[in-house]
Amino acid sequence: MDEIVWKERLIAAARRDFETRARLARSGELFQGYHPEMEAVHAENAALLAQAFDAIGWPGRDKIDDEGAAAAFIILQHAIGHPHLQRRGLAMMLDAIPHGHANALDAAYLADRIATFEGRAQTFATQFDWDANGQLSPSPTHDLDTLDERRASVGLPPIADAIAEMRARAASQGDVAPADLAQRRADFEAWAHRVGWRA
Repeated sequence: MDEIVWKERLIAAARRDFETRARLARSGELFQGYHPEMEAVHAENAALLAQAFDAIGWPGRDKIDDEGAAAAFIILQHAIGHPHLQRRGLAMMLDAIPHGHANALDAAYLADRIATFEGRAQTFATQFDWDANGQLSPSPTHDLDTLDERRASVGLPPIADAIAEMRARAASQGDVAPADLAQRRADFEAWAHRVGWRA
């Protein structure tokens, strides 16, 4: 399969992801845990991306142009039930960045997501969750005194701006704090162990 076909397949897969998410968000089902239909789309897309990795290596802009590379990153970022794939993808991205075939901003998002799922503090505060006050807030992040400097180094806005944007977006989509935060966190921990993020 040549790179043009991989580009088309990855773009179609990312489009299906967005369409499924939008439909489930409109009905309110998206925000009631990890919806089985969304999980199935993510799993199918993850399998496709793993095949692309094996066939062409990192699907960067040099191989499948900006649109294809953006689709590949979306699929990778959403492959949350596939720890090995996300870790493999991050390593490939870090190798590709010096050559201009991936970007540091995407790598920052993925590295933070992996750290959060592994139960570690994130670096750039790109990952959010509901806090005890019913507000979306950054998941645990190390070295808060230098956070905005790190964020600026990869093209992210100050954390105060990001918090305001995340909370406004959640409100506009009808995403609200869970009624039972402790249960939500317990469910997340169980999921993280089940799919292999935690030992």
